[in-house]
Amino acid sequence: MASRKKPLFAFFGTSDFVIPALDALEKRGLLPALVITAPDRPKGRGMHMTPSPVKEWALNKGIDVLTPEKLRDEALIAELKNTDWDFFLVASYGKILPRTMLDIPSHGCVNIHPSLLPKFRGPSPFLSAILADERQTGVSLMCMEEKMDAGPILAQARIEIDESDWPPQGHVLGQMLFSEGGSLLAEILERWLSGNLTPEIQDELAATYTRKFTDEDARLDLSGDPRANFLKIRAFDHGPRAYYMQDGMRVIVTAASWVDGKLIIERVIPEGKKEIPFEEFSRQNR
Repeated sequence: MASRKKPLFAFFGTSDFVIPALDALEKRGLLPALVITAPDRPKGRGMHMTPSPVKEWALNKGIDVLTPEKLRDEALIAELKNTDWDFFLVASYGKILPRTMLDIPSHGCVNIHPSLLPKFRGPSPFLSAILADERQTGVSLMCMEEKMDAGPILAQARIEIDESDWPPQGHVLGQMLFSEGGSLLAEILERWLSGNLTPEIQDELAATYTRKFTDEDARLDLSGDPRANFLKIRAFDHGPRAYYMQDGMRVIVTAASWVDGKLIIERVIPEGKKEIPFEEFSRQNR
């Protein structure tokens, strides 16, 4: 980016998955001038008001932060219009940007989406990739439109994980893909802003969709398909967490392996107790 002034952009994001994307951009000298994230929420046993991971990251960097409850707020829109933004960057924010906001930056809004669009549109792309047992995945940089994840694609990066490392934990794959997305944006940003990169329209006929997973989706059926259970254990490692029910008690599975076509459960957290080896738990509950 040495040939032009640093672009002026705001970042919209909330979850800790996207911190690696911000770190990757910072390594290339690209920091947002403003961060917009979710409001502080009660968390933990004491239900203390806790900032989002993105807010904590921004404050540590001395970056201004806004935490609006609603994006259609007229005062918020007016405040954003007071700055000549080059673009807005969105990654795992949790809210849909309205047209009034999409139109503010001179170059529009870019979304880091952790899948190879048009596959796995929607809120749970990398978890869906793990559950589908699909080792070849990747990240897309997409020009945002009002229709979810349907905008033209600026760039994509494919990642194929070695069979010995597949499947990764959901949290690990998410961070890997967002980190790759931040690096990819830094690589193509100058060409895009100078008009030397033409976005490609997505093939709507090839689109597939994901949904937001619930606690019930993370429930294991230990009498069912062992591979499906293993994929759930790897994917659901971070809210919701993979679990099964035993004698009315929830048992969270924290570690498992796949050996010679068999699921080996290694560690669990029985409801209300500390994590223990699965063998020990089984002995105690025969």
